[in-house]
Amino acid sequence: MTMDILLARVDSRLLHGQVATAWAKRVKPNRILVVSDSVAEDNLRKTLITQAAPPGILVNVITVEKMIRIYQDSQFDSFKVLLLTETLQDMLKLVDGGIDVSDLGIDVGSLAYAVDMTMLTDAIAVGKEEIATIRTLHERGLTVYAQKIPNDSRKDLIKMLDKNNL
Repeated sequence: MTMDILLARVDSRLLHGQVATAWAKRVKPNRILVVSDSVAEDNLRKTLITQAAPPGILVNVITVEKMIRIYQDSQFDSFKVLLLTETLQDMLKLVDGGIDVSDLGIDVGSLAYAVDMTMLTDAIAVGKEEIATIRTLHERGLTVYAQKIPNDSRKDLIKMLDKNNL
C-alpha cells in the first residue's frame, strides 16, 4: 500500500480559493501537499500557503525530494493527498521519482504567462519548456488536462497543443 493521491494538480498559484474550497470539497483529502523546492525555502510563501488551508485539512510545503521519499514510506500510507506543484517540470520530477498518478492524470489549473509564451486557455500559458514537459508526461502514458474547477469539463492539453501547432 502507498499514500493515496486523490488529485495531482499543477497550478502556478498553488493553494488558492478554488483549490482550497472547490477541489478540497470534491476530492476530500486529509492532507494537501504543496511540492516546490523554491516555496519550501521561502518562509513567507510557506506561511501564506499553510494559512490558506481549508478547515480540517493539514497543509505541508515540501521539496520534490522529500515528496518522493515520503511517498515510498509506509508511515504515510494513511495520507489522502491533494498534490500540488507550481510547475509541470516539478510534476515530471515526481513522476520520474516513482509517484504514481497514472489512474488520475495531471490536472493543470493555471500556468502564469511570461514573454514568448502562448495562451492555451484563459489561465494556461505555455512556452517551449512547458510544451516539451506536457508531451513527455503524455509519452509516459499520463493524461494531461486542463480543468480549472471540478464542474468544468476536462480539456486534453495534447489536443490543444496539436490544434495550435505547438
